[in-house]
Amino acid sequence: MRRPKLRRPRLPRTRAGQRKLVQAVTAGCVLALLPATWMYVVTGDRLRTTADAPRTEVAVVFGAGLWDGEPSPYLANRLDAAADLYREGRIEVVLVTGDNSRKDYDEPDAMRTYLTRHGIPDSQIVSDYAGFDTWDSCVRAKKIFGVDRAVLISQGFHIRRAVALCQAAGVTSYGVGVDAKHDVTWYYGGTREIFAAGKAALDAVFHPDPRFLGPKEPGVSKALASAR
Repeated sequence: MRRPKLRRPRLPRTRAGQRKLVQAVTAGCVLALLPATWMYVVTGDRLRTTADAPRTEVAVVFGAGLWDGEPSPYLANRLDAAADLYREGRIEVVLVTGDNSRKDYDEPDAMRTYLTRHGIPDSQIVSDYAGFDTWDSCVRAKKIFGVDRAVLISQGFHIRRAVALCQAAGVTSYGVGVDAKHDVTWYYGGTREIFAAGKAALDAVFHPDPRFLGPKEPGVSKALASAR
């Protein structure tokens, strides 16, 4: 049985047809770049370093995977930055948000354990076990934990999206983008952000509910009260 031959798409031969093709490609490129442009505009003056991060009650650290139950190198870098901010007195409470969708995978508890080993009292760490993606973490920080203002900590390729989404969720945010080795994971993360920007823009416009919302939790307010 012969396989049908696939026909190659024919390019328009007339100038008018070629002009329309160029216009269509240009319009597609512009539309693809709009979400990334939106993120850069929204976050333009809100990126900091650990040295000049504003004094803020709460820092939010986003999960970034576990290796054999321990924070991945990327996640460890985020947690190290949070520990530095705490030791310098720039923050009082750390909200760790990550995935705990199954019993054998618990990002928030691994993050808590790492932070306590690095000098942050357990009482000053609050865990969000339903931070399944960046938008969910931002919405839950606002609606569940009552966070109105925060320093967000992530890698540079992700921090703009985190700030833009938390701003859209009602959290006045500043982002600290930590350094990272430019390895395969870094390039993958950077490429992923190009596509994630589109979803982020839709989340910011339509404000979908997180995968899990649940009742309000007093963890952050209790931690702040105990720090004073």
